[in-house]
Amino acid sequence: MLDLSPVEINAVLLSLKVSIWAVGISLPLGIATALILARLEFPGKILLDSLIHVPLVVPPVVVGYLLLLLLGRNGYFGGWLYETFGLTVVFSWQGAAVAAAVMAFPLMVRAIRLSIETIDRRIEQAARTLGAGPLQVFLTITLPLSGTGIVVGIILAFARALGEFGATITFVSAVPGETTTLPISLYTLSQVPGEESGAIRLVVLSLIIAVGAMFAAELLARRVRKRISDA
Repeated sequence: MLDLSPVEINAVLLSLKVSIWAVGISLPLGIATALILARLEFPGKILLDSLIHVPLVVPPVVVGYLLLLLLGRNGYFGGWLYETFGLTVVFSWQGAAVAAAVMAFPLMVRAIRLSIETIDRRIEQAARTLGAGPLQVFLTITLPLSGTGIVVGIILAFARALGEFGATITFVSAVPGETTTLPISLYTLSQVPGEESGAIRLVVLSLIIAVGAMFAAELLARRVRKRISDA
């Protein structure tokens, strides 16, 4: 049985909190973006799609530094937030959630978009013919039928947020008890002589959480598919 120290337990709980908030931040915008990319044709669509996937292909440190430039206390938008409302996200767990959300966003959008693209548009058109408005069609047809993709997107985003390191440590650093998520704590322990046992415990725990998340994703996806097929 894993005998975690209070610091390690805090790292796990903080990672779970950050990941849940990252999913919450990403989900509404992810669904909207996926719907736009799946259903609309407009100039710049390829560019938008490329920009969304940038976090997947650039080093996470680059994303973290860009967030620092944008949302840091002296950043373009962060400076305004601090001067106007006294708000700051840098060096806080909220900033860690933002960094994780940005890194997980492409995976969520991709999963939801692919699910929406498999929906037969004739079903939506039939509903509109019967008098349903665009919002009603989306809420009663498009959203339920894309449920599998949404579930998969949520789990993938959660897993990605849980393992986020580079962008997080660049944007919010490693503030003990505030931004030391599971990956950051693991990295810190691996750099300290004599802390190999703590690092191994966190490695094992990370694997357990990752496997559990993917197992849950498969179960939920199957349940959603069964519910859709039975409807």
